[in-house]
Amino acid sequence: MAKGHRSQIKRERNANKDTRPSAKLSYARVSVTKACFVLDAIRGKDVQTALGILAYNPRYASSVIEKLLKSAIANAENNNGMNPENLYIAECYANKGPTMKRIKPRAQGRAYRIEKRMSHITIVLDER
Repeated sequence: MAKGHRSQIKRERNANKDTRPSAKLSYARVSVTKACFVLDAIRGKDVQTALGILAYNPRYASSVIEKLLKSAIANAENNNGMNPENLYIAECYANKGPTMKRIKPRAQGRAYRIEKRMSHITIVLDER
Protein backbone atom coordinates (compact mmCIF):
# COMPACT_ATOMS: atom_id res chain seq x y z
CA MET A 1 0.00 0.00 0.00
CA ALA A 2 1.02 3.58 -0.53
CA LYS A 3 2.40 5.55 2.42
CA GLY A 4 -0.49 7.98 2.48
CA HIS A 5 -3.24 5.37 2.17
CA ARG A 6 -6.19 5.93 4.49
CA SER A 7 -5.99 2.50 6.18
CA GLN A 8 -2.27 2.87 6.86
CA ILE A 9 -2.75 6.35 8.32
CA LYS A 10 -5.47 4.97 10.63
CA ARG A 11 -3.25 2.05 11.64
CA GLU A 12 -0.39 4.40 12.57
CA ARG A 13 -2.75 6.70 14.49
CA ASN A 14 -4.15 3.80 16.52
CA ALA A 15 -0.68 2.37 17.22
CA ASN A 16 0.44 5.35 19.30
CA LYS A 17 -2.83 5.84 21.16
CA ASP A 18 -2.65 6.79 24.85
CA THR A 19 -3.65 3.71 26.89
CA ARG A 20 -3.76 5.43 30.27
CA PRO A 21 -7.18 5.39 31.94
CA SER A 22 -9.01 8.68 31.80
CA ALA A 23 -12.39 10.34 32.20
CA LYS A 24 -13.71 13.43 30.47
CA LEU A 25 -16.63 15.66 31.38
CA SER A 26 -17.87 17.86 28.57
CA TYR A 27 -20.00 20.97 29.02
CA ALA A 28 -19.51 21.26 32.80
CA ARG A 29 -21.33 24.35 34.03
CA VAL A 30 -18.28 25.82 35.75
CA SER A 31 -15.78 28.27 34.30
CA VAL A 32 -12.28 27.14 33.42
CA THR A 33 -10.71 29.48 35.99
CA LYS A 34 -12.79 28.11 38.86
CA ALA A 35 -12.20 24.50 37.79
CA CYS A 36 -8.44 25.08 37.55
CA PHE A 37 -8.22 26.19 41.19
CA VAL A 38 -9.44 22.74 42.23
CA LEU A 39 -7.45 20.84 39.57
CA ASP A 40 -4.21 22.54 40.65
CA ALA A 41 -4.77 21.26 44.20
CA ILE A 42 -4.97 17.58 43.14
CA ARG A 43 -2.51 17.41 40.22
CA GLY A 44 0.21 14.78 40.81
CA LYS A 45 -1.37 13.39 44.00
CA ASP A 46 -2.37 9.77 44.50
CA VAL A 47 -6.10 9.13 44.15
CA GLN A 48 -6.86 8.56 47.85
CA THR A 49 -5.29 11.90 48.80
CA ALA A 50 -7.05 13.63 45.91
CA LEU A 51 -10.45 12.24 46.98
CA GLY A 52 -9.79 13.52 50.51
CA ILE A 53 -8.91 16.98 49.22
CA LEU A 54 -12.00 17.10 47.01
CA ALA A 55 -14.31 15.93 49.79
CA TYR A 56 -13.39 18.88 52.03
CA ASN A 57 -12.93 21.56 49.38
CA PRO A 58 -15.81 24.08 49.64
CA ARG A 59 -15.85 25.03 45.94
CA TYR A 60 -18.67 23.86 43.65
CA ALA A 61 -16.19 22.54 41.06
CA SER A 62 -14.77 20.08 43.60
CA SER A 63 -18.01 18.07 43.74
CA VAL A 64 -18.06 17.84 39.92
CA ILE A 65 -14.38 16.85 39.76
CA GLU A 66 -14.77 14.31 42.58
CA LYS A 67 -17.44 12.50 40.58
CA LEU A 68 -15.22 12.60 37.50
CA LEU A 69 -12.22 11.23 39.44
CA LYS A 70 -14.30 8.32 40.76
CA SER A 71 -15.30 7.57 37.16
CA ALA A 72 -11.64 7.57 36.06
CA ILE A 73 -10.74 5.21 38.93
CA ALA A 74 -13.57 2.85 37.89
CA ASN A 75 -12.32 2.97 34.27
CA ALA A 76 -8.80 2.06 35.41
CA GLU A 77 -10.08 -0.81 37.55
CA ASN A 78 -12.56 -2.32 35.10
CA ASN A 79 -11.09 -1.58 31.66
CA ASN A 80 -7.34 -1.74 32.37
CA GLY A 81 -7.29 -4.07 35.41
CA MET A 82 -5.21 -1.65 37.49
CA ASN A 83 -4.99 -1.59 41.27
CA PRO A 84 -6.67 1.59 42.68
CA GLU A 85 -4.06 1.90 45.48
CA ASN A 86 -1.24 2.42 42.95
CA LEU A 87 -2.99 5.10 40.87
CA TYR A 88 -2.08 8.78 40.79
CA ILE A 89 -3.29 11.75 38.77
CA ALA A 90 -0.89 12.10 35.85
CA GLU A 91 -2.76 14.88 34.06
CA CYS A 92 -5.78 17.00 34.80
CA TYR A 93 -6.88 20.04 32.86
CA ALA A 94 -9.90 22.11 31.91
CA ASN A 95 -10.47 23.41 28.40
CA LYS A 96 -12.82 26.20 27.41
CA GLY A 97 -16.30 25.16 26.28
CA PRO A 98 -19.10 27.18 24.73
CA THR A 99 -20.47 30.24 26.49
CA MET A 100 -24.18 30.87 27.01
CA LYS A 101 -24.99 34.54 26.55
CA ARG A 102 -27.75 36.03 28.66
CA ILE A 103 -29.04 39.59 28.97
CA LYS A 104 -29.61 41.48 32.23
CA PRO A 105 -31.75 44.62 32.02
CA ARG A 106 -30.17 47.67 33.63
CA ALA A 107 -31.17 51.24 34.30
CA GLN A 108 -32.23 53.65 31.54
CA GLY A 109 -32.99 50.92 29.01
CA ARG A 110 -29.50 49.50 28.90
CA ALA A 111 -28.76 45.79 28.72
CA TYR A 112 -25.71 44.11 30.26
CA ARG A 113 -24.48 40.79 28.94
CA ILE A 114 -24.05 37.88 31.34
CA GLU A 115 -21.76 35.12 30.12
CA LYS A 116 -22.37 31.69 31.60
CA ARG A 117 -19.19 29.81 30.83
CA MET A 118 -18.71 26.08 30.39
CA SER A 119 -15.63 23.87 30.40
CA HIS A 120 -14.47 20.44 29.32
CA ILE A 121 -12.62 18.77 32.23
CA THR A 122 -10.25 15.83 31.68
CA ILE A 123 -8.51 13.61 34.25
CA VAL A 124 -5.82 11.11 33.20
CA LEU A 125 -4.54 8.54 35.71
CA ASP A 126 -1.40 6.42 35.72
CA GLU A 127 0.15 3.70 37.87
CA ARG A 128 3.20 4.21 40.09
